[in-house]
Amino acid sequence: GVSSFGISGTNAHVVLEQPAAEITDDKETGTGGLASLAPGVVPWVLSGKTEAALHAQAARLLARVEAAPELRAVDLGHSLATQRSVFDHRAVVLADDRDSAVRGLAAVCVGESDPASIVGATEQGRTAFLFSGQGSQRLGMGRELYGRFPVFADAFDAVCAGLDG
Repeated sequence: GVSSFGISGTNAHVVLEQPAAEITDDKETGTGGLASLAPGVVPWVLSGKTEAALHAQAARLLARVEAAPELRAVDLGHSLATQRSVFDHRAVVLADDRDSAVRGLAAVCVGESDPASIVGATEQGRTAFLFSGQGSQRLGMGRELYGRFPVFADAFDAVCAGLDG
């Protein structure tokens, strides 16, 4: 599809073509279960508020994977990436077979390195804003905010000072 998100005054989406219907049967394709990660590597992302919480999360996931070999790697990867909160301490397990995935998870559990896992923590970054150029909703709006709210005035002055160098 083609999208415009209102930046130029248009807020529309056009669907050019319906996606092709693809019906797959796990029994025919052989992609069922964690024994096969076909058609390729599926990332399993984990996170925790602390390093210990990340290790505990990995241990819970490892226990689940070992107890349920019928789990599909792609389903697990999708759920981990889209249905879980993201915290500062993070790990990803990248493997192309069940044994590598289990070994990578086990390494994350105890804080060891493994070729199938990557572990790290976020760093506090600076906040940035995008001004789309659409202007204010009405003439003088920024001036009114500046005059009425000291916190806005302070923030605006800080931005101006930063841009001035």
